[in-house]
Amino acid sequence: MRTALPAYAAALVTLLVLDAVWLGTMVPALYRPALAHLLAPAPALLPAGLFYLLYAAGVVGLAVRPAWPAAAARGALLGLVAYGTYDLTSAATLRDWPVVITLADMAWGVVITTAAALAATGVSRRLTARG
Repeated sequence: MRTALPAYAAALVTLLVLDAVWLGTMVPALYRPALAHLLAPAPALLPAGLFYLLYAAGVVGLAVRPAWPAAAARGALLGLVAYGTYDLTSAATLRDWPVVITLADMAWGVVITTAAALAATGVSRRLTARG
């Protein structure tokens, strides 16, 4: 428990910062041109906040490991599965869902979740080493 809360905080901050940059850049460049007819005028903050709280817990519970390569591999797999679940379900159920969105989102899921897993692992390792 001594390392879980700081690791959770590291994962959460990493997810929030990286996604803010991604969404700030990619909504106008990628999402709005492809999905304008589906996008809300503004994001709903409650479900978005709940996603980040839940996803950070998933990263810490499923991807944080003492060894860097294992944390990176588990983070990448978790990101691929989680983002792939959303995007492949959208592709299966929504009319005219663009393949480019699915590919971009799945790649981003791998990147952001790997980064969060590595950040949380780093914090956990530092605290464990202190002792």
